Amino acid sequence: MAKEKKVPVYLFKGFLDSGKTSFIRETIEEGQFEDKMNYLIIFCEEGEIEIEQSLLDKYGFKTVSIEDEDEVGSELFASYKKAYKPDCVIIESNGMWDVNEILEALPEDWLIAETVTTVDCTTFESYLNNMKMMMTNQFLDADLVLFNRCAPEHDRAMFKRMVRAVNRFAQVLYETTEGEVSDDAHEDPPYDKSAPHIEVGDDDYGIFYLDALENLDDFKGKTVTFKGQVYHPKGARDDVFVPGRNAMTCCVEDISFVGFPCKYAESPFLKDKDWVMVTAKIGSAPSKQMGGEAPVLFATKVAPADKPEEELILFN
Repeated sequence: MAKEKKVPVYLFKGFLDSGKTSFIRETIEEGQFEDKMNYLIIFCEEGEIEIEQSLLDKYGFKTVSIEDEDEVGSELFASYKKAYKPDCVIIESNGMWDVNEILEALPEDWLIAETVTTVDCTTFESYLNNMKMMMTNQFLDADLVLFNRCAPEHDRAMFKRMVRAVNRFAQVLYETTEGEVSDDAHEDPPYDKSAPHIEVGDDDYGIFYLDALENLDDFKGKTVTFKGQVYHPKGARDDVFVPGRNAMTCCVEDISFVGFPCKYAESPFLKDKDWVMVTAKIGSAPSKQMGGEAPVLFATKVAPADKPEEELILFN
């Protein structure tokens, strides 16, 4: 019995009018689908932008629409598989639906090839303030996050931090209203990265944490001083602890402790949850989780410290 052919699925996430349909249309117009395969687009919402039928016909696209979230289920997708026998599937999801219900309903041979999240810069901060969990959930598992309608006043660096706080591996791009696309989100950090000894303020730990993860080469060999809480991971060596902070990306339920492993001979004498001021050399070590090198610290001084005015880190 012949094995079923794997069907790649391209998932587009984002809220209504975030630019999902425009992105799909531009991808088709650029000639990404000229190989005369059986293509199926599944629309889960109806926005202001539509893909012209002539363009769909040119490349042999079939389309279906799911009007209500209650329709989502394995039987529905099985019927699409039987009726259209697609070689490739594009799903434009509804930002207000639980995308996991769609993923769980896909046939076994339909495999996610790429997930793209589109975000409208003009509404992003409003969504963050009013429904942060729903907004940041759009970044989960995304391979690419595209912020469109970018203007000079938009804080690209903050946008990127919010993405990376949820998904460290997503590529982040910005598109202006003129259609120019770049990954430029330059921001001068609130500490002097050029100095051999970097002092991180209490309010700047979140920026430093993400900066060191993404730009490790800028920090290796330098000394850093920052305030954090003591944590001894289970299974770690006696001379290793993690100084870090609790961080929240979307809600209280999402709070997690973030920090880097730190080698320190007096580690066994440190008490978990105590606040300390750490001075350490920054090095690196292989990390399976990061898929490469990750920061490690070698402490030269660890001293008791008062807790910061704001104990919880926010990445915005």
